[in-house]
Amino acid sequence: MSHVGVPRGTVRKRRSLALLTTGVLTIPVLAGCSSGSEETSRGVPQDIAPAARQAVSDGSTVNWAVDALPATFNAFQADADSATTRITGALLPSLFPMDASGQPKLNPDYLESAKIIEREPKQVVLYKLNQQAVWSDGREIGAPDFVAQWRALRGKDSAFWTARNSGYERIEKIDRGADDLQVRVTFSKPYADWRSLFSPLYPKEITGSPDAFNDGARTTLKNTAGPFVLRSVSKAKGTVTLARNPRWWGDKAKLDTLVFRAVAAGDRTQALADGTVDVADIDASTADRITLARRDRGDNGQPLAHGPGSETTPAAALRSWALAHGSDEEAAEIAQAAREKNRKAVVAYKAEQKALRDFAVRKSLEPAYTQLALNGESGPLADDRVRRAVARALDREELARTVLGPLGLPAKPLGSHLALAGQPGYKDGSGALGDQNTKEAQALLADAGWTRGGAVQPPKDTKAGSEAEKKGAKGDAPGTEEDAEKEAAEGTKDDREAKSEKAENEKKAEQDGEEEKAGKKTEQDGESSTAEDSTAGGEKADRASEDSAASRDEGLYIVGEDNKPGAHAPAASTGASAVHVLAPARTAAAQSAALLRQAGAVGEDGAVAAQDKQPGGAAGAYAPVGTAAPAPAAAKGQLGKDGKALTLRFVLPSGPGSQSLRSVGDKIAVMLEKIGIGTEIIKVPDESYFKDHVASGAYDLALYSWPATAYPATDGRPIYAKPEPATDGSLLVEQNYTRVGTDHIDQLFDQAAAELDEKAARELMKQADARIWAAAGSIPLFQRPQLVAVDKKLANVGAFGFAAPRYQDIGFKNRQAAGSPADRKK
Repeated sequence: MSHVGVPRGTVRKRRSLALLTTGVLTIPVLAGCSSGSEETSRGVPQDIAPAARQAVSDGSTVNWAVDALPATFNAFQADADSATTRITGALLPSLFPMDASGQPKLNPDYLESAKIIEREPKQVVLYKLNQQAVWSDGREIGAPDFVAQWRALRGKDSAFWTARNSGYERIEKIDRGADDLQVRVTFSKPYADWRSLFSPLYPKEITGSPDAFNDGARTTLKNTAGPFVLRSVSKAKGTVTLARNPRWWGDKAKLDTLVFRAVAAGDRTQALADGTVDVADIDASTADRITLARRDRGDNGQPLAHGPGSETTPAAALRSWALAHGSDEEAAEIAQAAREKNRKAVVAYKAEQKALRDFAVRKSLEPAYTQLALNGESGPLADDRVRRAVARALDREELARTVLGPLGLPAKPLGSHLALAGQPGYKDGSGALGDQNTKEAQALLADAGWTRGGAVQPPKDTKAGSEAEKKGAKGDAPGTEEDAEKEAAEGTKDDREAKSEKAENEKKAEQDGEEEKAGKKTEQDGESSTAEDSTAGGEKADRASEDSAASRDEGLYIVGEDNKPGAHAPAASTGASAVHVLAPARTAAAQSAALLRQAGAVGEDGAVAAQDKQPGGAAGAYAPVGTAAPAPAAAKGQLGKDGKALTLRFVLPSGPGSQSLRSVGDKIAVMLEKIGIGTEIIKVPDESYFKDHVASGAYDLALYSWPATAYPATDGRPIYAKPEPATDGSLLVEQNYTRVGTDHIDQLFDQAAAELDEKAARELMKQADARIWAAAGSIPLFQRPQLVAVDKKLANVGAFGFAAPRYQDIGFKNRQAAGSPADRKK
């Protein structure tokens, strides 16, 4: 399945390159939230139809869908992706793969043992290799392979194009042990995550030279050491074919061949139905179709209650038939074509559903979590009080239910940035930030200076006697605030009298009367500004244009001269060409003077009539050039400061596979609206979403995911490290795309990475997680769902959860009869 919103090269892959009373939480509070006993958590089990090896038949081929052919087979390069990880997992040694609980577990196929044998004066790890472990060319796996990989990845030789060198730079030397099967690794400084190293392990023929490392391993792997070997790569067919490794010393692979086939997420339903693939990550819509297909198994030829034509009513069907057989030849031809098209669609859909009955949907939680990222580099979110207000406005349980509930998966929000439920060390640290609380969120925003009405107030640093005020004084009749209010009262009285006198011709009278009254109220508004002429109105138009560009449909609009009732027009760049936007409708116009003095509070009391809720107000209520129209009902209660509305750019992917992200984004926008924060939702193509928006910082809010890790001290640091200024003035953010971090968080990561006591290291990670919560740059929402369509006759494959697949155990169940689909694929 397409992993939109996941940084490229991080899907189930570690160490990639991409890759707070007044709002103050004290240090003791943070420490209190993160200390204490480890929380007991239970993860969702994997769903792979497990079967003993003796229950799985030998032979046959399995086709496994991947998003695209891998850009490289070198997992340590920046463009390595999920396909790279999936394929190399069947070809290369992984010394400590993750088990079902998300812990690193020694792999006996490659290691007899691996442990720390010295701590002082320096840390020394001794690896004892499986004496049967050999590369596919027959050479023993040994110390030379470890040495070559260390030298390529330690970061001292720029000729090697590596993504990251985490851990390898801490190694001081690597020696042969007592014999060729022992590898002795000495560290220059302690490294807690030493188990993360040398996985995958490449042969020295690849890591021994820059050319082989940079280019040779991108397109092929001639020497491997897994249950399979690389047989071929076909760009034309979009396939990578693996064959059983004849030199494999472990449990023999059950399959003859394993084919990874590039299939786009939108094409997977068809690929499953026509037998192109046997295993595929899928989205919820495809999972629903498979569920419906299995439910409809005994339909006895009856029309399906879903799919093309299922919503056609009997009346519509009769009308279609009548048109197709009517005397109007042209209409009949069109109707016949439409009926034939629908018939073919129904036939094709029914055939697909019949084929989908042979598949099962395996469900678990993916080892990755979705977060709301808040860009703290600039704008309103540079203020930690605003970030915390956003976080405390969110009902994370509702968001989790939106995605996980319909799938029958536990819909519990995630409580940690550095571990997932079920992993050792998981503890809900969200208490460092606080639970959802609308009043607390509003108090944080008020403390940060964002108030109702702030969007229509002039900046606090506006100087008395500004040019706009001077020009307005010259062009308008003089008068005091008392005079203005007196005129307002008289204007309201006159307007009421005018309404009663013109009852027989209401529409025209109202338009003229409202226009005259609106003109008067501009002169009467003593609090929002002094009286202004058209030149001053132009300056206000400029300011309103800037505000409207920063918001979705809210903001200030300038009344001008376009005479287009009921429709917004963009504010002009100069006062001379300002455009009309409708002012309040009849009920609001009757109180024009009072309303305009409190423009920011319009709508707060809920007194605005229903007809006023259309964009721009009601037709017939115009005001003179230069009059600022109150915000529409969509912006009720929106906060502002210094004349600018509090609106955040919310960037979301637009592709068909990103519907769940957009649903979550829409709910977040509604939650933020309740505390007065507007959102401008910007939908962009999936392919440019991360690179052009998230990584570049062109967003305020965004949704994307990070993969799970068994090594948070190593893998979490670049994601949450405090950005450092570069020589050119830019920020070096590593993978911290929120641009939010602190020195203390960095120190906790560094301490944990050097702490060889696992319990103490986990405690440091809990403290770091509490501080990451408190900084409110990243708000974990939920663990991602994992849905995998699998041929129901296959065993030991599906939704693996945390665990790495055991490719040698995958195969068709023994009870399979000759002539079955598996036999056809031989």
